[in-house]
Amino acid sequence: MSLHAYIKVLDKAKLDDLAERCDTTAGQLKQIAYGNRRASVVLAVSLERETQGEVTCVQLRPDVDWAYLRGTKAA
Repeated sequence: MSLHAYIKVLDKAKLDDLAERCDTTAGQLKQIAYGNRRASVVLAVSLERETQGEVTCVQLRPDVDWAYLRGTKAA
């Protein structure tokens, strides 16, 4: 699921909570979701963790070799 689709259904309180758990702001999440900014690697990992894998690091940062970092083969 894309970050945009994930946050689209959240109310303000839940979006703020997600942002806080990821050590960022709701505005920053929206900027990333709409493609105006790129998530840092740290934020990508936080978002995957805090969305229980619904939004993945690979979706957020396809430029990073996540398979290498995870010790798995590339898809």
